[in-house]
Amino acid sequence: MLFRHTCNMKIRIVLFCFAVVLLVGCSQDDPASPVPTTGSRTQFTQDSLFLYAQQIYLWRDDLPDYTTFAPRGYTAASTEIDNLRKELFAITQYPINPDTKKPYEFVSASSDHPKYSFVEETSSGSSSGRVADLSLDGTSSDFGFALTAIANNDIRVRYVTPGSAAYKAGLVRGDQLVTINNITAGTSQANQINAAFDNPSMTVSLRRTNGTTYSRTLQQGEYTSSSVYKTAILKTGSKTVGYLNLNSFTSLQSTQADLDAAFSTFTSGGVTDLVIDLRYNGGGYVQTAEYLTNLIIPSSHQGDVIYTERYNTLMQQGKATLLSKQLLRDANNNTVPFNGRNATYADVDYSVDGNTYRFAKKGSLENVKTVCFIMTGSSASASELTANALRPYLDVKIIGSQSYGKPVGFFPIIIDKYTFYLSNFQISNSAGAGNYYSGFTPDIDASDDVTHDFGDAGEESVAAALGYISTGSVNGRQQGARQATIQHLGNAQGFQGMIEDRINLK
Repeated sequence: MLFRHTCNMKIRIVLFCFAVVLLVGCSQDDPASPVPTTGSRTQFTQDSLFLYAQQIYLWRDDLPDYTTFAPRGYTAASTEIDNLRKELFAITQYPINPDTKKPYEFVSASSDHPKYSFVEETSSGSSSGRVADLSLDGTSSDFGFALTAIANNDIRVRYVTPGSAAYKAGLVRGDQLVTINNITAGTSQANQINAAFDNPSMTVSLRRTNGTTYSRTLQQGEYTSSSVYKTAILKTGSKTVGYLNLNSFTSLQSTQADLDAAFSTFTSGGVTDLVIDLRYNGGGYVQTAEYLTNLIIPSSHQGDVIYTERYNTLMQQGKATLLSKQLLRDANNNTVPFNGRNATYADVDYSVDGNTYRFAKKGSLENVKTVCFIMTGSSASASELTANALRPYLDVKIIGSQSYGKPVGFFPIIIDKYTFYLSNFQISNSAGAGNYYSGFTPDIDASDDVTHDFGDAGEESVAAALGYISTGSVNGRQQGARQATIQHLGNAQGFQGMIEDRINLK
């Protein structure tokens, strides 16, 4: 999910007069389906959700008229927000992807929620749920590690966050959990293991890959982290390869120094090929993703198109009139002055030209030929954008497993006490490619081998990438002992999306 967020991860509540919103809605191009001017507060909210969808949803042309859809008919759930979620789900199931013959926002036959769009209740000036839990400013408050079970009695450290209690205590990806709070580690104890992460402290015993064991007591607390989890320079045949594991696209302010340092090392080390490990990277700031592409791309592509955000035709023409009810705020939560008044989302430039971004070379790494991106089903949005943007210019290969598939984005729409996120633009690269709704199919299948640390040449995904860089072939590679993921335990990677916080006014 890519969305414009204009208040530094916090949404200011804006209460609208429903009568005004509905009057604007009634003046739209559907006089045969008048919107009621009387009703309850809940019914007005349901009306407003559908009216906004008619104007700003990416696939608005596929939606029925008001009378056919009947937004006030969603009353079966026990809570107001659940009824709104059912309404939102119904909206998203109308547009059909011709490539899959299923809705663009299809998840599964048993799912009752869209793949991208969602609604959250807004309170105390901030949004809740998926958005409120973001730590994309480079700070976190937890133990700083997560676990993966690869067998019933074999649980491994999946990752360790730099700067965290686990990092300072010396935990390393690949270490095997022996006990946690004196509980013997096994999938049959999954509930107890997960519960341990809710406590302020825990004691763990682990076994290194060399067979030695150690014990640590960890305290949960706030820390500042880097999204760069590992860098290394690796050799494969005659090639020198730069390896970078980026766990999320945190704000450029918190990430730039680490990215610059990594690529400075790559330059001095004579790197000509890259392995960019995004296996757990659910996305983040578009500006940071764009910065990474500018570090990778040779300066010969200066000024070439990186990607384009495309909105629906009504928005491109400036006719989505309901957006005048949504105040625009900057990264400091201040209103934005425009033509002697406060700007609204109706003042934003939604044209193709106004949302086309171009390379501006960063750093001094100039000779990159091949970039292998390691991805899994957790790789989404800004991760996919990065690989897709470079494909027209470099030899780009996907290593690992199918990525999530999120080429769309949105910005928040606030109606009374709810914040709605309706998919309203699609991202494509300079070649016009952007229909990866089912994710990227890997060029080389490889497992997430949690028995090895990031950047280890023996880890299956890294080995596959190095094999391709060395030989130039995706065929004939012998698979190693594949590590099947039975269950993820401990801290979860919650955020999947992209944040576009740059404001382009008309």
